[in-house]
Amino acid sequence: MNDTPGWTSPGSAPSDGHDGPGVPRPTEPGDANGSAPQWSKDQPPAGQWSSPGAPAPGRAHTPPPGPGWSGGPVHRQWGKPPAAKPGVIPLRPLSLGEILDGAVSTLRTYWRTVLAVSVTVAVISQTADILAQRYLMPAPPEINPDATPAEALDQSLESVRVSMVGLAPALVIMVMTSLVCAALLTVVISRAILGRPVTLAAAWQEARPRLLQLLGLTLLLPLMSAAIVGVGMLPGLLLGGTGGDALTGLGGMAGLVVVVWLMVRFSLSSPALMLERQGVIRSIKRSAKLVDGSWWRIFGITLLTQLLLFIVAMIIAIPFAIIAIVAGDGGLSSFIDNPEAGNSWSFLLITGIGGVIANAIIYPISAGVTVLLYVDQRIRREALDLELARAAGVPGYTSGS
Repeated sequence: MNDTPGWTSPGSAPSDGHDGPGVPRPTEPGDANGSAPQWSKDQPPAGQWSSPGAPAPGRAHTPPPGPGWSGGPVHRQWGKPPAAKPGVIPLRPLSLGEILDGAVSTLRTYWRTVLAVSVTVAVISQTADILAQRYLMPAPPEINPDATPAEALDQSLESVRVSMVGLAPALVIMVMTSLVCAALLTVVISRAILGRPVTLAAAWQEARPRLLQLLGLTLLLPLMSAAIVGVGMLPGLLLGGTGGDALTGLGGMAGLVVVVWLMVRFSLSSPALMLERQGVIRSIKRSAKLVDGSWWRIFGITLLTQLLLFIVAMIIAIPFAIIAIVAGDGGLSSFIDNPEAGNSWSFLLITGIGGVIANAIIYPISAGVTVLLYVDQRIRREALDLELARAAGVPGYTSGS
């Protein structure tokens, strides 16, 4: 167990739910002098067992006193002590609410470091996007209203292609800044789980050696997705004609289904790479191993999180968009009649401010959910909660049992 965000090397605990010799356990009770407990030679006589709830002959049935005893007069059981919580999450398997609360608590508790990262990244990304839309985006091509469906599809694809070419520099900058943001926030969240503060300089020092490999992972997964969709569409494109168009659509949808399945399966690769210090391919395999058997749960939590973040982004962005439209020359009517109004400086700057605020909140919560899902899977499969409790200095845990 290290004090660094990696916590423990992969494989030090099994992933199939069985505890191994490397998993630490709470210390066993001993005598006052620290030696192993000894049994007395004079033992009481053997007792007599009776059915649960039935009093012994000649005695009234009374529950044993103590704070751990709970329940009503009929059903009583010993209370379970709460899990240790040295940081933003309790050290036990997490529910959806606890994962979301842990991500928000990290933002609230370590807001100076978290916002220093997310606001910087959001400002750089929005600035690149504004400049690209202002100077690199070409004028939208005119769509022929009398075009056939095939011609209209070709015109739409050409418009998308031209737009992507114009936005390519901004997309590269956004990928790079988002990558740095994810790396730094992963370090911050890993320390927040242990209840330890971390400065921006310390987070950068921890994350910097992994940035190149994280870049490789970030580029590999989209390329893999594009290749899968392309392979699915290839037979229809080769066939051509009306039947080829239908086959292309079916192949593309089938490819998208495979991509979604793989992206969820590989969704824990980034925290595995950062916190376990593994290579790109081993991180992907590690994620697949952790997600195995929990695909639907991770898919549901990820989908719900993205939906909530989308709603938050819209709540923030819509007022700024309304202000930008009203503040423009001519107001709403001019904005509707003139497509170029959305490319004016006033509109881009006002909406850009809204984008900075939204992304400054969304980035850390999204990263927090991903890291906490990774931690939750390791707690469920590898008893990582015991390792984290020992690293956090929780009393009663030791490196060996």
